[in-house]
Amino acid sequence: MKYLRENYTMLFDFYELTMGNGYFLTGFQDKISYFDVFYRQNPDGGGFAIACGLEQVIEYIKDLTFTEDDIAYLRSKGCFDERFLDYLRTFRFTGDIYAVPEGTPVFPGEPIMTVRAPAIEAQFIETFVLLTLNHQSMIATKASRIVRAAEGRAISEFGSRRAQGPSGAILGARAAYIAGCAGTACAIAEERHGVPATGTMAHSWVLMFDSEYEAFDTYCKLYPTASTLLVDTYNVLTSGVPNAIRAFKANGITKCAIRIDSGDLTYLSRKARKMLDDAGLPDCKIVASNALDEYIIRDLLKQGAKIDAFGVGERLITSKSTPVFGGVYKLCAVEDKEGNILPKIKISENPEKVTTPHFKKVYRLIEKETGKAIADYITVHDETVDTSKPLTIFDPIYTWKAKTLTDFEAVELLKPIFRDGVCVYESPSTAEIRRYCAEQLELQWDEVKRFENPHNYYVDLSPKLWDVKQLMLHKLTKSNDPEKE
Repeated sequence: MKYLRENYTMLFDFYELTMGNGYFLTGFQDKISYFDVFYRQNPDGGGFAIACGLEQVIEYIKDLTFTEDDIAYLRSKGCFDERFLDYLRTFRFTGDIYAVPEGTPVFPGEPIMTVRAPAIEAQFIETFVLLTLNHQSMIATKASRIVRAAEGRAISEFGSRRAQGPSGAILGARAAYIAGCAGTACAIAEERHGVPATGTMAHSWVLMFDSEYEAFDTYCKLYPTASTLLVDTYNVLTSGVPNAIRAFKANGITKCAIRIDSGDLTYLSRKARKMLDDAGLPDCKIVASNALDEYIIRDLLKQGAKIDAFGVGERLITSKSTPVFGGVYKLCAVEDKEGNILPKIKISENPEKVTTPHFKKVYRLIEKETGKAIADYITVHDETVDTSKPLTIFDPIYTWKAKTLTDFEAVELLKPIFRDGVCVYESPSTAEIRRYCAEQLELQWDEVKRFENPHNYYVDLSPKLWDVKQLMLHKLTKSNDPEKE
């Protein structure tokens, strides 16, 4: 489905413009720079995140172009050199981008995207890249948790009206579907991204009629093959369920559903299930909604709730419990005039903010015997993993803990997306990404997928990369120590 895309070239933090102008005036505009996108902490204290949003980054990169109105606005600010403004007239992205495919489980500290481009180009795209990957990865990660809590029961995303703006609703529905939701209430998400849109009725439908039964009977006549009746407008057990049963039977409908949107969902669903079964409607499904999340769903099922599917809204579409993903965009290397890659590192008094330098590769190590992922391994760009030899990896937190791998395969995660400004990656359909995500989640151990206190997945640096990082840290901390001067 084709639709008009808005040009987001000017969607960046203003300092990217002032730095761009500065790079231009100091001759840095063509200096090849490497930036990594990564995050530092898993949402909700989980064991991993789901990378999402690459397709929208690709669309944005393809559309990068400054209009005359953009340039006129920048001129009005009075702080940009006219030569820089003239440079923007023919601006386009000419660099390289590498990224993990959407739907890939990812872990803190490892690059999920690397940008190699002239300094101005790499700096300009920072804000859009981060807001897109941060938002959709956040929603996909939350949706994955909710889907796993439902233990095979369908989850529908119901949150459009509580989303932070139109893009939050549309792309949030896309991310939720990729992570395993069965569909969405957001119609435009199906039109644009192929996310199955579903819906039934609101309480207003019931209130429009003189009686609840008349509302149900009319709906059954209009939608005999898709009748889901909302039974809590008045009273679920004394009114809603009996009237739903009566309407279904009057219209000869046996494959149907009721939805409960309030009250004690465990108690009401168990009572409703018995009423439906006693009425000869064992195939009638029970759908529950009302401010649900993974913890509530898990508890409902533990309590014996007779619920077949869930509608989840605000706590999914806003990732209410962890509403910020925290991805960052950091310089990790530059090239000199001879094309040599010079690693760069940011140090900090907060250890978690110290970056890993250099242009890198990320490998996922898969144990052949179990077919499960056992570690991720970050190397310098010119390294390969020799799977014919034992490989020892270390826990990134408890660094005295190590494991030696002997029978494994190494899968490179970062794929080429752009080369010399040309897209070399064919974006899969949303449904294909969803299937890929499910397959990749199967590679993760259940211990990593726990909601609380998940197993600490190993993400280690190769000895070569470790040595580069430690040498740079030693040199920088020594050179910046005033007592050594």
